Amino acid sequence: MNKKPDNRFVTLFLLTNDGSKSRQWKATVKQLKTGGGIALAFALILAFVVVDYSRLKYNTSELYSLRKENTGQRIELQSFAAKIRELEGKVASLSVFDRKLRIIANIESTKTINSAKGDQMVGGVGGGVSPDDEGFLLSTRAKTTELVSRMHEDLKQLETSANNQERSFSELAGELQKKSSYLASMPSIWPVRGWVTSGFGDRTSPFTGFNQMHNGIDIANRIGTPILATANGIVVQAGRDDGLGKMVAVSHGYGIKTIYGHMSEIYVRAGQRVSRGDKIGAMGNTGHSTGSHLHYQVSIDGVTVNPSKYILN
Repeated sequence: MNKKPDNRFVTLFLLTNDGSKSRQWKATVKQLKTGGGIALAFALILAFVVVDYSRLKYNTSELYSLRKENTGQRIELQSFAAKIRELEGKVASLSVFDRKLRIIANIESTKTINSAKGDQMVGGVGGGVSPDDEGFLLSTRAKTTELVSRMHEDLKQLETSANNQERSFSELAGELQKKSSYLASMPSIWPVRGWVTSGFGDRTSPFTGFNQMHNGIDIANRIGTPILATANGIVVQAGRDDGLGKMVAVSHGYGIKTIYGHMSEIYVRAGQRVSRGDKIGAMGNTGHSTGSHLHYQVSIDGVTVNPSKYILN
């Protein structure tokens, strides 16, 4: 049985205060129900939009704060990483210095010094992060946690390297005390101020143009620049040589000998005892020379060696 449509009407009268004018509005009950449903649906949609907007605004504000906080943490981590790299460099330099001292003192290392490796250390930390979604927070925290973990590992490596280096220096100090005389005879300072113009090893001869062995190093500066004895010893030769011009040779004992060539003046004589840092002559351009410089040569047991290997300062 079909339900009859509801054709009832509702009439609404609107009157002015004095009753002189009136307005009439007439609608069916069905129309009122339909209008009420539409109004209710609109109200629900509006409420949902307002709530969603408020939630989005809150999340955006929170993400902005987190991004700002993350930027500050990233700057701190960058600074931390830079300090770790600086410490790594210092530990590596100490390790090199340790090896050089052992070479000079002729002391074998009983331990392997493991300096922190640069490719394992934390590198630069940078790059912007955009809070595109709520996964930003999780991603940022994960990256920060990983970076901090790596930094802790780097610090452990540095601590181990520093402890090993400290033990090595302690061992080295004890051995050096026993070898004070030997060390005083080791040519460990620069013989003159200047700059190296030719190193030790094979080179093209400036006179013949052919490849030949250069058994010392050439250090250039002005004529008259003071030349120093690089270790304690006795002058065994002070005079003129066909190739080196005015030259001085010093025997330091233990099979160690140094030669200083192309001098303009000689301040010492054969048989004279000299100490490290004593002036023995002045730079010049005598002998086979193309300009003012010092030819500095070191030999051990009659075999020439690279002088730079023994210079500490």
